[in-house]
Amino acid sequence: MKARMMGFTVLALILGTFAITNQASLNGHGHTVTNAQDYGEDVLKEAVLEMDVEYRLRVKEPNICDPNVQQYSGYLDISNSKHLFFWFFESRSKPDEAPLILWLSGGPGCSSLAALLFDVGPCMVANEGKNLTNNPFSWNSRANIIFLDQPINVGFSYSDDGSTINNSPEAALDVYAFLQKFMARYPKYANSDLHIATRSYGGTYAPNLASVIHQRNKALDIAPISGVKKINLMSVMIGNGIADPHIQDASIPAFACDGPYPLYDPRGSECRNLRDKASICKRLTSFCYRNNNRLACLSAALYCNSQLYGPLERSGRNPYDVRRTCDPREDTSICYKQMDWIETWINDNKEIIGAFSDIEFTSCNLQVSQAFYLQADRMHNSAMLLTDLVNDGIRLLVYAGNADSMCNFIGNERWVVDFENVFHDEFVKAKPKPWITLQEKVTFGTVRSAGGGGLTAGNVTFVTVHEAGHMVPYDQPQAALDLLVRWINNMPLTI
Repeated sequence: MKARMMGFTVLALILGTFAITNQASLNGHGHTVTNAQDYGEDVLKEAVLEMDVEYRLRVKEPNICDPNVQQYSGYLDISNSKHLFFWFFESRSKPDEAPLILWLSGGPGCSSLAALLFDVGPCMVANEGKNLTNNPFSWNSRANIIFLDQPINVGFSYSDDGSTINNSPEAALDVYAFLQKFMARYPKYANSDLHIATRSYGGTYAPNLASVIHQRNKALDIAPISGVKKINLMSVMIGNGIADPHIQDASIPAFACDGPYPLYDPRGSECRNLRDKASICKRLTSFCYRNNNRLACLSAALYCNSQLYGPLERSGRNPYDVRRTCDPREDTSICYKQMDWIETWINDNKEIIGAFSDIEFTSCNLQVSQAFYLQADRMHNSAMLLTDLVNDGIRLLVYAGNADSMCNFIGNERWVVDFENVFHDEFVKAKPKPWITLQEKVTFGTVRSAGGGGLTAGNVTFVTVHEAGHMVPYDQPQAALDLLVRWINNMPLTI
């Protein structure tokens, strides 16, 4: 069965209902760690174990997709039993000077290769999966980029012993180990500026990973570990993500009834029901936040998923882009035929990219999704993990297409407004300004920003992207590239 996900499943995910993590890894209202020295030491040590001549790396150098740039694809073994698959592309422009982007797709359980071939990478699948076409607006136009399948059992990543991961904090430790080994094997990128880019459930993944990196960097300043590098994390970029469900789930009536593309009559019974159910969902999520209890959080997930996200599917619109129609009972691949094409192309080209031939690639793994769901991982406030990072100078970009109902732009803006950090008051006072692309001189949305005095892209920035759904680079490729280039170069987004 093919998963109906892309950052979120349409059914089980419906924007998540996913998983509380290991209670030992939780603190306060979300996933966090009280002390960087208290966790991850074994993972850190393992990250530098077995660094033999091959670095336990099984990699090919493909000459497809973007044949004019250096590529690496294959497996990096982060332990004796865990093997993470990646596909790396150097920048089309000045790769020796370019920053490094780590792309993580959402789900949970969705492969980053799907984003690579759908809208973000240097080539896009075409002709029912028979061939690839060049993407002139690829994000490797100005950056070196890693597309990583994580956690284990997603895409081509696998474990030898049947082990699984069902929470974002544990997944973050594996990705941290991957980065350590990647930089040891390819030292030319080890000192590059790193930007974590993600969307959808990545709004939960990214804060957990960024927090691990930041805390480990501070710990390494105090007590260096041989073979473990500080990672030069510069920013976190979240597109149409889920980071604070307490705020975001409650925004569904505002989007579905009063947004730019209303799904229901604002005065009708469906909208009255949505508003009532949003209030109940918010109370349940508050209880989850306060008690940090798996049962309480799973109860919130079940209710909010069925009562708020269910009506989005029943509207007859594509929940990832409500400008389009879609019948989930008949349309496959979350309303995008390219998802099936991607699976066809990848399964026909495993050897070329160094993938394990015994694995049948699927864009999203429902078993991983369900495991996160049963842990209620998604029902915690991951946004709070970003506070220390932003206060210490790591920048945050949140952007959202205004036609996505699964991680709608209203809820995304609201959580950024609520987000506690040293730039909070400035951001609250900031008024939206037109976002005009540099080359086309076209207004593609609005920008709210704090920090930088108007001379930079900002320290906390929110961008609403007009006429775009859940996958902004797919709907507005030129605008998405403009946003990326200006952000990673810390250039103002408004003129």
